[in-house]
Amino acid sequence: MRTFWPWALLIVCFGIGQARAAEVELQIDTVAEGLAFPWSLAFLPDGRALLTERAGRLRLIADGQLEERDIGGVPKAFVEGQGGLFEVLPDPDFANNQLIYLSLAQGRARANRTQVVRARLDGLELRDREVLFSARPSKDTPVHFGGRMAFLGDGTLVIGLGDGFDYREKAQRLDSHLGKIVRINRDGSIPADNPWVDQKDALPEIYSYGHRNVQGLQYDAVSGTLYAHEHGPRGGDELNAIKAGANHGWPLATFGLDYSGAVISPYTELEGMVSPLHQWTPSIAPSGMVIYRGEMFPEWQGDFVVTALAARCAQRLRLKDGKLVDGEVLFADLGERLRSVTVAPDGALWLLTDAPKGKVLRVSRKAS
Repeated sequence: MRTFWPWALLIVCFGIGQARAAEVELQIDTVAEGLAFPWSLAFLPDGRALLTERAGRLRLIADGQLEERDIGGVPKAFVEGQGGLFEVLPDPDFANNQLIYLSLAQGRARANRTQVVRARLDGLELRDREVLFSARPSKDTPVHFGGRMAFLGDGTLVIGLGDGFDYREKAQRLDSHLGKIVRINRDGSIPADNPWVDQKDALPEIYSYGHRNVQGLQYDAVSGTLYAHEHGPRGGDELNAIKAGANHGWPLATFGLDYSGAVISPYTELEGMVSPLHQWTPSIAPSGMVIYRGEMFPEWQGDFVVTALAARCAQRLRLKDGKLVDGEVLFADLGERLRSVTVAPDGALWLLTDAPKGKVLRVSRKAS
């Protein structure tokens, strides 16, 4: 295990403005390395952690050590472009049922989709595997899958999806899952109170729409709010508060430009569409998110920690009444594309780096 002793940097990370003086001296330890694009990490009730690699592997970390053997029985993922194995999420009642949920890209180059699978973890093997959700329609692009998942306070499962890049107009159509956040029960059935469950020509799983590529999804039990962030094109990455039935605007309202420099829309907001709580221009490519509720960093209570790929840092954001009131750049000295952040049971932050030989990093408070 390698140890670093950086200060949280005082430099500016794209889109955040001037960061205030760092209050916390951090220790960063390398838990594991040599991983093929690690994507998601989740702690189990007994302190072990499950880890996905986008290349298609599910791994176990126990007592701070990565198990050499992969977990067996993992569904085969479509590993191309941005596709692969994405999120791992333990069931809220995992201690009794040992169920986990996996999101992944599934299919082939000409017909692929985002899928969610549930299985029972038995030692280092998945058993009783079943498909709970498959996005419709299939697409022929290996990008913009989304893949983040979260449980709401009522125990239902929400899944963030992408627009498939070439199909951005479908983000506004209720007969397509592309560019949506969907909500299902933990057995794959559809909640009776979903906003369009009884509407003809609307897919009943849809919870909100008008999204580009959802990469962060976090339910805050304290406020009872679901938050999501998504990639914009050239600019216009967004942090949103999600409500059932809301239209978040893409591509009719956006702060971003097309990659060619062309205007996608002249509007940054439109009547009847929900504006973001915060937007990043230039893009930082937000990739993961937590709302910090741990004990190790009381200074950060209730703050968002958002990891970023393009900006190669994380940002700590404090919002009040839906507006950014404080921010700080974190981990930029690592020089790494950061894929994900998770709060450990002891309050430490665990980071995943997005690289062919990616790492698991543990961030704790440096002992005085």
